[in-house]
Amino acid sequence: FFFLCVVVIVVVIARMSSSSGQSRLSVAPTVTVLAVIKTRLLGASKGHALLKKKADALTLRFRLLVKRLEALSERISASSGEASFSMLQVRFACGEQIKHTILDGASSSKALVKVEPSTDNVAGVQLPVFTLVGGGGNAAGGGAGDDSQQQNRPVALPEQLELAGLAKGGQQLHGAAGWYAELTRLYVEMASLQTSFAALDEAIRTTNRRVNALENVVKPRLANTVAYIKSELDELEREEFFRLKKVQAKKKKDMEKAQLAEQATAASSLLEAGGAVGDADDDLLF
Repeated sequence: FFFLCVVVIVVVIARMSSSSGQSRLSVAPTVTVLAVIKTRLLGASKGHALLKKKADALTLRFRLLVKRLEALSERISASSGEASFSMLQVRFACGEQIKHTILDGASSSKALVKVEPSTDNVAGVQLPVFTLVGGGGNAAGGGAGDDSQQQNRPVALPEQLELAGLAKGGQQLHGAAGWYAELTRLYVEMASLQTSFAALDEAIRTTNRRVNALENVVKPRLANTVAYIKSELDELEREEFFRLKKVQAKKKKDMEKAQLAEQATAASSLLEAGGAVGDADDDLLF
């Protein structure tokens, strides 16, 4: 069993080393290419750091958005119950005919409130924000969460409904209008937060994919390429050094041979000159 574990570990290490060795760019091992790859690696490192910061900022905003959505959902649930109860009070005080009066007044009048879209920039991500304007000077932004503006606020009614409930039920009618105006503001805020939630979720996923790609694919590949080019350049330098040593050794050997040949030639020349002088002396007569 121990031998089997050792074999498995060796195989895994061999595969990891082979995969890491193959995960590099196919480039020529030159000094120029090395400088280019180092520049790309530096840019990838800076981009990874910036994207990491962006992902952290978006995640922080996302968590805050989730908390606000939870709180806003509870407020909408409570306001919906109060608005429904206030409408029952209006029907009880004014009678069922008040429903037709309200519908006629709402259909024949202009909108008292409007929704204005805008954008909020969060780490380069444009988040949509909806703002409710109008309604007697009240405004509610999609990013606002002020609880002091919830209820008991003066609400402007259409001209056709200004005299509604004058005989009876006027207080209940204005109270119901206030609750439904608050509910409208909360729904606009919920729409803004939900739209921002979807945009943030998509932006976080995209940013995390880019961060993972840079961290696990691009940077290791560039680092392996730099290591490969350095090893090849070192090998070329060693080969060049060995070649120069061999060339110098051969030159030195050739020089020694040439010197020996010159010395042998000079000695033979001296011997020949000495022999010629000896032969000439034998022929002299005195």
